[in-house]
Amino acid sequence: MENMYNLNIERAVLSAIIFDPEIYEEIAAKLMPHDFYLPFHQHVFTAMEELSREEKPIDEEFLRSRLVSMGKFDEVAMLELLSANPISNTAAYLSEIKAKSSKRALATLATEIKKVTIEDDLPAEEVMNLVEKKLYEITQNNTNEDFRESKEITLAMMDEINRLKALGNSKLIGTDTGFKNLNDRTSGFGKGDLVIIAARPAMGKTALVLNMALKAIERNEGVAFFSLEMPAEQLMLRLLSAKTSIPLQSLRIGDLRDEQWSQLSAATDELSKKKLFVDDGGYATIHHVRSKLRKLKAQHPEISVAIIDYLQLMSGEGREGRQQEVSEISRGLKQLARELQIPIVALSQLNRGVESRDNKRPMLSDLRESGAIEQDADIILFVYRDDVYREAQEKEKEMKAKAEGKEYTSEFRKKAEEEAEIIIGKQRNGPTGTVDLIFQKKFTRFVDASVSPAFEVVYEENDIPMNTGNIELPPI
Repeated sequence: MENMYNLNIERAVLSAIIFDPEIYEEIAAKLMPHDFYLPFHQHVFTAMEELSREEKPIDEEFLRSRLVSMGKFDEVAMLELLSANPISNTAAYLSEIKAKSSKRALATLATEIKKVTIEDDLPAEEVMNLVEKKLYEITQNNTNEDFRESKEITLAMMDEINRLKALGNSKLIGTDTGFKNLNDRTSGFGKGDLVIIAARPAMGKTALVLNMALKAIERNEGVAFFSLEMPAEQLMLRLLSAKTSIPLQSLRIGDLRDEQWSQLSAATDELSKKKLFVDDGGYATIHHVRSKLRKLKAQHPEISVAIIDYLQLMSGEGREGRQQEVSEISRGLKQLARELQIPIVALSQLNRGVESRDNKRPMLSDLRESGAIEQDADIILFVYRDDVYREAQEKEKEMKAKAEGKEYTSEFRKKAEEEAEIIIGKQRNGPTGTVDLIFQKKFTRFVDASVSPAFEVVYEENDIPMNTGNIELPPI
């Protein structure tokens, strides 16, 4: 057990703070009370934290008084602490305390695993979730990244500028979205971006990201897909329909002509060699996604994007209500995107409130549990197809007329290709506005509109340029 703690080192660090209280902030940024092994040392560090917060001196008298009021004072332990030789360079000592704290945490976790597995007889899935959560907490506790210096930042920025220069005049500097018009407006999804794609049901939420995934694997990039609503076989069916231009319904029932069987065989053979990884277990927490994606990215560095369908189906670990859980999930996804340096695309639901408006184009306030999602996301895209609402309205009029014994002839005609809009509701590093696509219903496939439409640039109130002249803005 001796390799799990060193009381002399703990005393030396606490003594150094008493000798020079100015170093408390630096040490408090790297250590927590539980990093100390001896309970009395934990209480002393907690007392120091309280005194610092109250802007009171961190000295022997105030510490003694605070520990007495806490009911944690120990005369012998205090004398041992005060008699320790203070140190001037604490860095190595702090690393040692932190390392031993992590060892104790791992030993405790090992004991806890044995208890929940054998004594409590918890299901294996619950045990694995517990282990992943605890391991992540230990990892976070042991991570102490310092400030990045100007020299390192400058060199990194020059490397990035040289990379962009090598691309020539290409507007695409991030991960290809698969759609030229969208690339032009976003420059691609950036490394470390959290991208939210939101829509009401029937808008093609899932179809859009599958099209993005298909374009990525065709470029021989890797894609991780967490499907919480649809089995992997159904996802593959949609990918094959989009790739072969064979109607999805024909694929579902196997009603294919000879040449279509040949097309299907060739496409299946091609896709089977691509780097598409699907988790369709139907259950995911932020810890589950974090653990699986870290491992997958380590094994397959070619992973260029991760997709989650969809965010509201993820389970949270919080105990303070769904809003808190969604906040934990969205923040966790953003941190994971930055850690792995890939965009994470998460689908999200919209509130029903959009249905009650005359103009049903979504806006940021329509996001379900929108606060945390809106804050954490770098890009928020809304999928909108006006024909979905027009068809629904015509059906409603027809049913109403029939109920009243009247005849009604619908003016709505279904089209093989429908106009679709991708509304950029938020873009941290670019303008908002609308991009036009075409939705090919039979193949559940989105394609670029033939002509890139006029694009609305929305400025913050204080950033409105002067002398802009007359600008025609598309309706939103």
